[in-house]
Amino acid sequence: MTKADIVEQVYEQAGLPKKESGEVVERVFGALKEAIANGEKVKLSGFGNFEVRTKASRIGRNLKTGEAIEISARRVLTFKPSQLLRAALNVRRAELMADGTSEEVSSTNRPAAAASPKTTAKTGTPKDIS
Repeated sequence: MTKADIVEQVYEQAGLPKKESGEVVERVFGALKEAIANGEKVKLSGFGNFEVRTKASRIGRNLKTGEAIEISARRVLTFKPSQLLRAALNVRRAELMADGTSEEVSSTNRPAAAASPKTTAKTGTPKDIS
């Protein structure tokens, strides 16, 4: 779904002209962006929570050379879906599975990741995680 799709939904369901629908959507997203940029937690009832978290700097490794490098501190945006959204996702998944289209939504078709030891993506050899 794109922003244009959301504008179309507002246009159809609210009965606003398309131009006004677009302005409403832009203002809502603008308010969300501003709140998130200010570090505020955004709670959308029935949908979920957006929260800015601060990650501390840490030591990482250059995979090609093995050299230790510092990964700088940064802020990241996290999203936690509400119970209602999770329930809706699971209902939709159950409907798709009942229709026989479970391959589109099922994660069971993917090979299981090895629990231990951790491996590199390219070679499949164990990583040095010390």
